[in-house]
Amino acid sequence: MTATTHRRLLTEIPGPASKALQQRRAATVAAGVSSVLPVYITAADGGLLTDADGNTLIDLGSGIAVTNVGHGVPAVVDRVREQASAFTHTCFMATPYEGYVEVCEALAELTPGSFDKRSALFSTGAEAVENTVKIARAATGRQAVVVFDHAYHGRTNLTMALTAKSMPYKHGFGPFAPEVYRVPGSYPFRDAPGLTGEQAAAAAIDRIEKQLGADAVAAVVIEPIQGEGGFIAPAPGFLPALSRWCSDNGVVFVADEVQTGFCRTGDWFACEDEGVMPDLVATAKGIAGGLPLAAVTGRAELLDAVHHGGLGGTYGGNPLACAAALGAIETMRTRELATAARGIGETVLPRLRALAAETGVIGDVRGRGAMLAAEFCTPGTTEPDAELTKRVAAACHAQGVVVLTCGTDGNVVRLLPPLTLPPDLLEEGLSVLEQAVRTEAAR
Repeated sequence: MTATTHRRLLTEIPGPASKALQQRRAATVAAGVSSVLPVYITAADGGLLTDADGNTLIDLGSGIAVTNVGHGVPAVVDRVREQASAFTHTCFMATPYEGYVEVCEALAELTPGSFDKRSALFSTGAEAVENTVKIARAATGRQAVVVFDHAYHGRTNLTMALTAKSMPYKHGFGPFAPEVYRVPGSYPFRDAPGLTGEQAAAAAIDRIEKQLGADAVAAVVIEPIQGEGGFIAPAPGFLPALSRWCSDNGVVFVADEVQTGFCRTGDWFACEDEGVMPDLVATAKGIAGGLPLAAVTGRAELLDAVHHGGLGGTYGGNPLACAAALGAIETMRTRELATAARGIGETVLPRLRALAAETGVIGDVRGRGAMLAAEFCTPGTTEPDAELTKRVAAACHAQGVVVLTCGTDGNVVRLLPPLTLPPDLLEEGLSVLEQAVRTEAAR
C-alpha cells in the first residue's frame, strides 16, 4: 500500500534509488527488454504508484490496461491470498480445479452473444490470439488469416506476423508464420473525407475476395479499437459489415479484446458498442487484476472442434490467476466499472479537445470510455510529430504522471487510467498533461 493519497515528488524522476536499481538491471537484464519510465515501484494503491525513492506517481497507464480495477483491490487480494494458502498450481491438464471452471462460466455469461459458449484459459494475450487462429483453422479446414493495417496482436512468431508495426516488434525476427494477409482497416482521422464504415469494410472485403477468395479464409482477426496502432476506433458500421461478411462466408470472426475488454471502453467488451457478436473473443490484460491470465471464448462448436488435448498449456488458468479474475470481475460488477469508464471519458475528452484547439499540435482526439488518445501532428497538417509526443510524455513523467505513447508513427499519447481512479487524481493528472503539451508546443 502507498503511504499517501496524492501525487508526491521527493526527488527528481527517476531518483537515486531507482537509478541504482537501473545500474543493477543493466548488469543482468537483457537490453532488449525496455521500460517506459525507469522508476522502480515498491507499492501501489488505487491509482497511485510509489517508487523506491518514496515518490508517488499518478498512474494513467494501468500497466498497459491491466489494472482496470486499480491496485490492491480487496476482492482480488483476499481471493489470491486464500487460494495461495490452499495450493498454487496443479496444472489444469493434470488435475483440474473449480476456479478454472468458474472463470469459464463467468466468461460465457459476460462475453457478447447468447449462443452456447466454451472457453480455454491461457497466460498471455498473444497466446490467446494465437489459439484463436488454431481453433479457426481446425474448425474450418482453411488456412488463411486476415488482419489489418495498424494491428497489434502480440510478440510470438505467429502474432508478430499478425502485427503490422515492424519496430520494435518484428524487426530482425523473421521469417514469420505464413498464410497471414493484411488489408486496410478504418482510420477516420486519416481516411478519405466522408468515407463511411460500411465503405471502408467494402474496400477491405473486396481486397480479401480478389486476393484470396472467401473460401480460403479461416479467420478475420481484428481489435475492435486498435491499441498499439494508435487507439483507432473504426467508423460506425465497419465492424458489423465485416462480421456479416464472415457469417455469410463461413469465416470465423475473431475479436481481439485483449486491451479493450473488461469495462475499459465503457462496455464489458468493445464489440458491444455496435452489437457485434464475435465467433471467438480473445481476452487477457484487465481480466485478472494484474495476474497473468488470458482466454479464448466463443461458439461451442468452434472450440469443441479441436481434438482432445489440442488446447492448453502448463500455466494456462493458473489457480492464483483464476482467483484474481473472479475477484476482479466481482469488483467490476459491484463498482459498476463500465459506467465509471464512461465517466472518465466524459471528463477527459472535452479537456483534450479544448487543448487541441488551444495549442494546434493535436490533430485528433479520440477514444471511448477510459481508452483515450491524442494524436500529435505538425500544426495545420496531418504529418505525425513523434518528437513532440516523446517530449510531452517525458514532461509528464518528470512531474510524476505515468502516460504511455503508441501509434504506428509513435505520435499518440494514450491514457488508460484505472477505472477506480479518484476524480481528483484524474483531474490532477490531466492538468499535468495539459501543461506539458503547452510547454513543449511552445518550444
